[in-house]
Amino acid sequence: MTFTLSVCSEMVYTAVPHLERVARIHERGFAAEIWDWTDKDASDLAATGARFTSMTGYVTGDLVSARGADDLLSTAEESISFARQISCPALNLHGTGLGEGGLPVRPVEIVTGDMWLTAVRTLSRVAELGEQHGVTFVLENLNTQVDHPGTPFAKAADTLALVRAVDSAHLKMNLDLYHAQIGEGNLVDLIRRAAPHLGEVQIADVPGRCEPGTGEVRWSFIARALADVGYDGVVALEAFASDPSVGGSDRALEAFRSAFTL
Repeated sequence: MTFTLSVCSEMVYTAVPHLERVARIHERGFAAEIWDWTDKDASDLAATGARFTSMTGYVTGDLVSARGADDLLSTAEESISFARQISCPALNLHGTGLGEGGLPVRPVEIVTGDMWLTAVRTLSRVAELGEQHGVTFVLENLNTQVDHPGTPFAKAADTLALVRAVDSAHLKMNLDLYHAQIGEGNLVDLIRRAAPHLGEVQIADVPGRCEPGTGEVRWSFIARALADVGYDGVVALEAFASDPSVGGSDRALEAFRSAFTL
């Protein structure tokens, strides 16, 4: 089993400019991912020669309100245009926009039944947009205990339920195992339940959100669990290097490669 290994360019090689981070990731044989595309130049990114596997697929909006849904759909369409320029096939979504420090722009204390219905309708529209343009949107789970308090539909169980309800090839789940370990645990069972709906898997060790080997998760066992359910897609390191130097980032990438090479 061979995974496509990708690295979030926002979190490693942080001592050098972003384009150099992408180039270093590419030189070491990994694909790359980006977050907010609005502060980046598509031509410059494409010129690095890197393969891009995922980027944030909206700028503003949310899944819980009619106005937020319209904003999300509008900026998702803008995101598709950028994704095409860098040949990025997957666009990442959350329950609501994330602002400074990863905090939700519109925090939600209680997710109501009406919010669930709005989310399903909105994601159905997103999936139709993806089908129209030949891209896939992926809905990421987050954690509310440490990084993203107040984010609606944060749990992996929530994102999985929404993706199942929409039931489209153009809306998949981005299973972030770092967030799931904090919020839910029982990762192997979660992988088995989510397997038919996976569009991407992201990882970072817990606690600390750094590379494999710095925390409590046995990532080689997780890699085998993914292989056992037949997953052969993108596994992305969305983690900080425990040593922020350039050499430390090199070592973080190699620890990731080692954990997910079967």
